[in-house]
Amino acid sequence: RSPVASPQALEDQYSPSRWSPRLDRDTIIDAHLAVTAAGGERGAAGEGLRSAPRPRAPSPPLAGTERARASAQTLLHVPYGSGDGEKLDIYFPTDPCETFPVLVYIHGGYWQCLSKDDSGFAAPPLVSQGVAVVAVGYDTAPKGHMDAMVLQVRRSLVFLAERYPRTRGIYLCGHSAGAHLVAMVLSTDWTEFQVVPDIKGAVLVSGVYDLEPILHTYVNDALNMSREVAQRNSPMGHVTAAVPEACEVLVAVAQHDSPEFRRQSQEYGQ
Repeated sequence: RSPVASPQALEDQYSPSRWSPRLDRDTIIDAHLAVTAAGGERGAAGEGLRSAPRPRAPSPPLAGTERARASAQTLLHVPYGSGDGEKLDIYFPTDPCETFPVLVYIHGGYWQCLSKDDSGFAAPPLVSQGVAVVAVGYDTAPKGHMDAMVLQVRRSLVFLAERYPRTRGIYLCGHSAGAHLVAMVLSTDWTEFQVVPDIKGAVLVSGVYDLEPILHTYVNDALNMSREVAQRNSPMGHVTAAVPEACEVLVAVAQHDSPEFRRQSQEYGQ
């Protein structure tokens, strides 16, 4: 459980934009957006906005995603389910062998912004080395709720396992909210899906693995989680069921992540 008691302290701890050592929390968001517009993930460091993220209309892909789509063989907006947000993008290796490893990237955005269309920036260096990259979309809040997001990401893995059964393994990567969703994938009982994805490894970056501390912060304004929903979707409570034997997991934090982010990663990683 979080040692942070006061509501304002929790707001600060779970607002990543407040922890830059160089820029204030307003400037860091604008600076981050300016840098990442050239080829990174829009808004990643700005996920802890000074107020709850405002709903916005879908925006065109970032320059990095556009370059990736132009330089690789792709299948875009592939439906893995019937929902509007249940689509994924596949970037194939430049020189594909008969089989190839697959990296599945789950975007962040505090479960309420960003999309797969912001996520193609990671593809070029990987496809050039024979790795397929999949950027997964899911319904973010307020349209999507936590139970549904977790189920959607799990179903995307089932879809990939069924469509590409001869890959050389699936590797998962997620940032922030995406790291949480990857951790929930690792805790999945695949028997109910009647297929077991061949997950070989996972990289979880700056994730939140116990959702209860954010229940009374601005983050939950759009998510509207109850305590039961938060507990059900907290990977910290499902670690014993997690991780296939052959799966290596790297849990990472940034140098200037808040103490709460660092605590959560350390406790989950143990």
